[in-house]
Amino acid sequence: MIGRNILKLFESRRSHLDSRVKRDYIRNGIATIPCRVSDYSEVISTYSVKGFETLNPDFSEYLKSTAEVTPAECPLVLNIIGDCLSQEQKTTIKEIIRDDFAYDLGMVEKEEKLHTQTFLLMLIGMIVSGMLLWLTHTLADEPRELIYILFWFAGDTLCDYIFLTGHDMRQNRRLAGRLASIKVIFSESYREPDYTEQDVDQLYSEIEKDVNETIQEEREISS
Repeated sequence: MIGRNILKLFESRRSHLDSRVKRDYIRNGIATIPCRVSDYSEVISTYSVKGFETLNPDFSEYLKSTAEVTPAECPLVLNIIGDCLSQEQKTTIKEIIRDDFAYDLGMVEKEEKLHTQTFLLMLIGMIVSGMLLWLTHTLADEPRELIYILFWFAGDTLCDYIFLTGHDMRQNRRLAGRLASIKVIFSESYREPDYTEQDVDQLYSEIEKDVNETIQEEREISS
């Protein structure tokens, strides 16, 4: 009987993710996420009340997980497919998608500020402890060990932020920004997206205008 190394076969399996993502989602530099719905509640949570709507968690997770595999430099377009939505419901869906993902972006920004403050604190701690180690080289080992612990703790935290946590934070920031700028369109049946250069320029202009407006609003709030 011929031996079979099935684990080796699994380890050798390749997915060709980039080519599949390009084939399934990317057209002329724009990532289109198709989403077929048969009821308003598939998009807007049934726990919501009018005027205080929120997204259905499954719908929100579908958008996030799909957007996450697409290239970070590609703007997002959400194509909601179905003939079950009224014009009022479509307007509400656009507003809530924008508001919910803008809220998520705000949470990412707060977390990013907290990590930046921690980074600066650890940087100062590392500099101060390094100077103390240099100035106190004649002290006994016991006091210097405490300074060594502070020095290496600050250094370890900085390395973690620069190479691990910081990288994840930047990825989360980009994804949140893309989702907060997502363009929502509606269609009754699925059609292969085909974006002209004019469509691409218009989408980029809309995103740029939206970003500039949010920056201006932040400045007005801060002043």
